[in-house]
Amino acid sequence: MSEHSSSFMAKSTIKAADLEHRRKINFNIGKYNATVPLGKTQFTDVHLARERAKNVKWRAIENLDKNLEQFEALLTKRGGKVIWAEDAKQAVEEVLKICKAKNCKTVVKSKSMVTEEIHLNDHLEEHGIESVETDLGEYIQQLDGEPPYHIVTPAMHKSREDIAKLFAEKLHVAPNLSAQQLTLVARDVLREKYVQAEVGITGANFILADIGGVAISENEGNARLSNAFPKTHIVITGIEKVIPSMNDLALFWPLLATYGTGQQITSYNTIVSGPRQAGEPDGPDEMYVILLDNGRTNILANERTRESLYCIRCGACLNACPVYKNIGGHAYETTYSGPIGAVITPQLKGLEEWKHLSYASSLCGNCTEVCAVKINLHEILLENRHDAVVEGDYSWGEKVAWKVWKQATLHRNMYNMGNQKLKNWMVNKVFKGWTTHRADLNFAGKTFNEMWKEKKGK
Repeated sequence: MSEHSSSFMAKSTIKAADLEHRRKINFNIGKYNATVPLGKTQFTDVHLARERAKNVKWRAIENLDKNLEQFEALLTKRGGKVIWAEDAKQAVEEVLKICKAKNCKTVVKSKSMVTEEIHLNDHLEEHGIESVETDLGEYIQQLDGEPPYHIVTPAMHKSREDIAKLFAEKLHVAPNLSAQQLTLVARDVLREKYVQAEVGITGANFILADIGGVAISENEGNARLSNAFPKTHIVITGIEKVIPSMNDLALFWPLLATYGTGQQITSYNTIVSGPRQAGEPDGPDEMYVILLDNGRTNILANERTRESLYCIRCGACLNACPVYKNIGGHAYETTYSGPIGAVITPQLKGLEEWKHLSYASSLCGNCTEVCAVKINLHEILLENRHDAVVEGDYSWGEKVAWKVWKQATLHRNMYNMGNQKLKNWMVNKVFKGWTTHRADLNFAGKTFNEMWKEKKGK
């Protein structure tokens, strides 16, 4: 068992028994479940919309090289600069290089899972650059020294009382503020940072190949401020975010809003296609787009798992997953948690250390059922498990256990030789791993095969 696997089991065991944690998550996901059906009413046929979106992403990923080259050519034509980063180290180095050239002391950053993936804040702080999260949920998590708990809702596991206590400790305000008052406190602090920052960093929800632009969706306006106030705007995005045309946003923006938060459309939707042009009153003087691979081409090379690159990061699969709702986002110890994290993390970081995430699933298929772009998530989890076995990433005990099980199930006479007591002993006592986190199995007194023979013999 890998170090990450052991830690995952320990953390998930604790969280699964934490009833207060479960209460908070069920409360917040319950509100999400109440609003999503309302968002879906804007679609004449929501299943057809999802199917169309999947087909668009299929075309985009199958022609990924051409789409990205077209994006680069068009953005460059408008004065933007495109940087290709093979891994997290290269991406961080490029950001630091830009910041040092601008003599940057403060960075304002909008919500971006990719920057979490490369641990950008930590690297900036190591070089004396203050990096301030401007999304309210991300800001709360930054104050508390925690990574995001959820792809869309970073502080989903915190109640209003938790946040009020945190603000009282960190920002020295009254400990009993309302949600509105807490928001105003954060706004007052963050607005000062927008003015001070030399560099603004955002992610991108979509890369638009046909116009050389990036599309950003948000509900707070902080991403617009992050890319408009500072003189330099850096976009960091995974290469899989590309879609062929700006016209496709008419489909993807409503789908992302509905499956992400239950809205019909997100409050602020922005297309940025370069630095400030002549005659424009605002915007940055320089714009950089860092296109990050960091293992994505490994997924692209595998035809069976490639469709996981279609993900638009709506977070719907997390809200639907019974495992995620019981163990929470931090137990995964990865940037991307829940079903999509269990699918892509072993591909991005290696099966040997992360295959356990693909086993952290009931395979109920609910993640596939709710996916905005109909990714077959539960089937890809099985592919990851298969690949792990093919590569030999399993323990000796695991190998023996499955060989014994295989022989028993292939040879009914051998299986029927064992009585109920022997079978219970084998699974519950000999193969101890099975009952570490499960109740004891209790086999039937007679197998179906035995009962069938008895019935036929009468």
